[in-house]
Amino acid sequence: MNKILSKESCLNHYKWGDNCDGWNFVSKPDAAIKQELMPSQTAEKLHFHTYAEQFFFILKGQATFLIEGEKFMVEANEGLQIKAGDKHKIMNDGVGDLEFILFSYPSTQNDRTDCE
Repeated sequence: MNKILSKESCLNHYKWGDNCDGWNFVSKPDAAIKQELMPSQTAEKLHFHTYAEQFFFILKGQATFLIEGEKFMVEANEGLQIKAGDKHKIMNDGVGDLEFILFSYPSTQNDRTDCE
C-alpha cells in the first residue's frame, strides 16, 4: 500500500542523544530511512557499524563529522557516505538546528558498537 509519510505520520518518532529527535520512514532489515534533528551544540557518541553503510544528506544547518579521526564539514544540500566499520560521529557545532536524512543499508538495528 502506498502511503505519504511525514514527521507527523511516520512509522515512529524517537528521542536520542542529548534531546535529539528522529522520525522513522522506512524500517526494514535491508534498509532504514530516517530524518533526524540535532539542536545546537549536540553530538552523538563515537561508534561504528559492522555491516551497515550510511549516507547522511543535510537538509538544514551544517554538520561536523568525525570519521576515523578526520573532520568533515557538510553543508545543507550536501551529503556524506560512511563505510561499514568506520568509527564516526556527527556533531552540531552551529547556533541553529541541524536536520538531515539518514539512509542506512542494511539497517543499523543491532549493529552499533559505541567507542566512548
